Amino acid sequence: MLAKRVIPCLDVHAGHVTRGVQFGKAEAGELRNVGDPVELALRYNEQGADEMVFFDITASAHGRATMIDVIQRAADQCFMPLTVGGGLRTVEDMHAMLKAGADKVSINSSAIATPDLIRAGAEKFGSQCIVVSIDAKRTAPEHWEVFSHGGRKPTGWDAIEWAERAVSLGAGEIVLNSIDADGTKAGYDIEITRRISESVGVPIVASGGAGKLEHMAEVLIMGKADAVLAASIFHFGEYTVGDVKRFLAQHGIPVRFT
Repeated sequence: MLAKRVIPCLDVHAGHVTRGVQFGKAEAGELRNVGDPVELALRYNEQGADEMVFFDITASAHGRATMIDVIQRAADQCFMPLTVGGGLRTVEDMHAMLKAGADKVSINSSAIATPDLIRAGAEKFGSQCIVVSIDAKRTAPEHWEVFSHGGRKPTGWDAIEWAERAVSLGAGEIVLNSIDADGTKAGYDIEITRRISESVGVPIVASGGAGKLEHMAEVLIMGKADAVLAASIFHFGEYTVGDVKRFLAQHGIPVRFT
């Protein structure tokens, strides 16, 4: 069995790391300032994180320039792979982030608006560089709907079908965000994670809901995820990446220690 990955996530707004609950919005004043993204990335690099994800939630031209600077500084000082997402709408946007030092780019609303962007990015940079992030919300007992625009806009699309289509277009990885669980620290949505993990042949990163070490083990085992992504429990010092890996290893889940 391949080693499972532990991935801290940094939501970057105007050059600072922030954290909301259930997709809290910057304009609503629902975000807490956590710190400098490069300092946090260095902390997680030293803790042995397998990867680092940066999400630019500013979504403006000025924010893009700030984000490129963040990625350049992080790439200069960190040895773990970096993924960056948020507001990437063209192949040129992807190229700018990869050139700045990112190893992968993550697309969400832009992939929904223009699915062929997945294929174009995969053809240009390789599928291993293209991550499709899916924000899913349970809208019926056996149905999860895809939402765009930071979880604000319903698409009417089935999350499992969209994951399958994204992979068929060239996505090399899926980050599955549970809108219901995001920021609640009540656990990942295991059922939709398992269903998508079983329906596509690429790695699935579970996101949204991490509150305890047990939550991470559950989604890796029962949800069949390949990696766990978390924010709050790392940013506010509840657990280190090392704490998570030691717990997983003690429960028979393979992890990589640096």
